[in-house]
Amino acid sequence: MDFGLSARQKERYARTKTAAHELAADSTAAGFRRDRWSRTAGLGLLGAAVPEEYGGRGLGALDTALLYEAASEGGADTGLLFAAAAHLFACVRPVLEFALPETRKTLLPALCSGELVAGNAMTEPESGSDVSRLTTRATRVEGGYLLDGVKSFVSNGPVADLYVTYATTDPDGGYFGSTAFAVDRGSPGLTAGAPLAKSGLATCQAGEVVFTGCFVPDERVLGSPGQGQLVFQTSMQWERSCLFAIYLGRQERVIRRCVQHARERRQFGKRLADLQPVADRLADMKLRLESGRLLLYRACTEIDGGQDPALWVAMAKLAVSEAAVATALDAARIFGGRAFLTEYGIEDEVHDTLPATTFSGTSDIQRQLIARGMGL
Repeated sequence: MDFGLSARQKERYARTKTAAHELAADSTAAGFRRDRWSRTAGLGLLGAAVPEEYGGRGLGALDTALLYEAASEGGADTGLLFAAAAHLFACVRPVLEFALPETRKTLLPALCSGELVAGNAMTEPESGSDVSRLTTRATRVEGGYLLDGVKSFVSNGPVADLYVTYATTDPDGGYFGSTAFAVDRGSPGLTAGAPLAKSGLATCQAGEVVFTGCFVPDERVLGSPGQGQLVFQTSMQWERSCLFAIYLGRQERVIRRCVQHARERRQFGKRLADLQPVADRLADMKLRLESGRLLLYRACTEIDGGQDPALWVAMAKLAVSEAAVATALDAARIFGGRAFLTEYGIEDEVHDTLPATTFSGTSDIQRQLIARGMGL
């Protein structure tokens, strides 16, 4: 059992962390920008877990997670990293694993280079956590399917060029009742809505996507008809592990800021660091970070080893997301009144972190998955 990183991993981590400064949040140019997306691709974030033959970096799950963790610790905009992660794990990976060979050759190089932006269209207005009851329908016609339905909270939806979406093909099919598709933005019958007004992760624009008799050819089916749940759950293994490495890097960064503040700020004639409640709070922040990191690295190792990672992925997602929220709130308490001043950026830590316990499966869903993995 080796808990250390290799020299190559350390070098890649340091290089990515340094380069990530150019992807810091830009309050003067809020929203999605193609030039920043291209720089994200330049760091390898859009194609990290894609073989080199398709334009990716050929990294496994652990090395991909380390790349995202380093970029986050280096100060990259969390919303931009989230957009990149949603693109890679929820969209690019399904194309890689389930698309036809010619479709992979057509789409993957452009997805890895940043030429194309992908949006994940699973959630529906009445189907958030319950992804087994999709009201979007796919009707079989000659040469393909017609999609009808509405998707909500589509990450990258307003700016995406390609949507990985899911629709019911057999209402009585249970687990095998849905099918996954890769749909071009320009397909007749597809309408992408305006960005939703969100309090956090602003750079990752999200919106509604409406399908009205939208034709999707057979070559854009991912996997076989009826394999939608398999495609989705496979992508979630990557997303619930690698994406949350963003929040490891973010916790590392905010804890470092809190330690510095506790050393410099004085109250009651003492440094904050010398006040036991503050020191205890900082110790809890560190404990949560390192515990979540061990679980996340273990989950990624299970993926790389070809094992069933479901239990470890659920525990990692739960631990890291809950830790990230708790640490952001603890940072607000340590900074006191200054946490409400925009110049300190602590309110951004809270806004960008709170959604972590909801997206990619809520904390309650992860607990259900853990209980199932225990044999309950």
